[in-house]
Amino acid sequence: MQPSTSPRRDHLEFAAAMDRALTRPGESHVWSPHSVGTVLTLLATGASDLTLSELEALLGADTKGLLEALDAAVADEPGLGLGTLNGLYVPADLEVLPGFEARVRERASAEVEHADFEHDPEGVRSRINGKVAEVTRGLIEELLPVGSVHPAVRLLLVNALWVKVVWSDPFDPGLTRDRPFHAPSGKRRVPTMHRSARLPHARSRGWSMVSLEGEQDLFLDVLLPDERTATPPPLSADTLDGLYSARSSQQVELALPRFRVETDASLLEPLASLGVRRLATDAADFDGISPEPLRVDQILHQSVLMVDEKGAEGAAATAVMMLRAASVPLRPVRFTVDRPFVFVLRRREAILFLGRVTDPEDPGPAS
Repeated sequence: MQPSTSPRRDHLEFAAAMDRALTRPGESHVWSPHSVGTVLTLLATGASDLTLSELEALLGADTKGLLEALDAAVADEPGLGLGTLNGLYVPADLEVLPGFEARVRERASAEVEHADFEHDPEGVRSRINGKVAEVTRGLIEELLPVGSVHPAVRLLLVNALWVKVVWSDPFDPGLTRDRPFHAPSGKRRVPTMHRSARLPHARSRGWSMVSLEGEQDLFLDVLLPDERTATPPPLSADTLDGLYSARSSQQVELALPRFRVETDASLLEPLASLGVRRLATDAADFDGISPEPLRVDQILHQSVLMVDEKGAEGAAATAVMMLRAASVPLRPVRFTVDRPFVFVLRRREAILFLGRVTDPEDPGPAS
């Protein structure tokens, strides 16, 4: 079993805070700290004064180091099932400062293109949705809904991510059988995979965790709270840090539902609840992006993750629309996932996907 790297502390802090803001009682969700973190960190590199301070309070002060860690997590390698897009789309009459453009171009699968928002907003929307759909293998077909791209848009920043995980030790489909799962709406039977193996296991701060190893340094962590509740309690960076520090190889009797979870969210409200407000006001300061005063109009995010006997497949995409601003043990550990749980899909120092499942939706058996 290969040793795994824990996510860096500032990334854990961001992921835990944002996940708390996105959690709704009794509901499943998934989102990508990697995708959202990439676009917010890029915005931070072009921000100053209070706009930068609010972003750094959420992301951490080391934005350069964080971007490097996020890049390393999606570094393309032979045999790795991964696709990315980092796009910057601006009209021909908007001056983008060379430093910011260079930072976008340094990202994996980057492109910087002119976009005619004023005369062909629907064409721009269709073209970018097509790029995202291609990168995400059709899992995210319409990141930008009708009306989201309009003539007033001055800048569009897009990140997309697709990853395919193949378990190092796949589940035997013949062992998959229906088991009770205690969903918020009541107990029901769901297709549940089974495996008996030595796996990384941890207990800390009222949680237990099992990690499933995939190829190419990919891991899926499944986290169960000790307390049986309809919604797993909020995560903290200390909780995650404690679990990663406490990992040890144990013989585990694992029962895990197959599941699919997807989320479509607007992020400005959750960000505001975490203190990141100024970027969406006319007082926003993005003088590191362009001499033209800009403010964020929308931040849209979609994410989907499927887990079955062979592995996992996930896709995520984030878009930022900007407008012109007004001037201004020995026995096997039993780990039976029969109630709402949290999951983390990670690679190296970055969390690619984070979410919770309260009532599993079966994606069907591995094909």
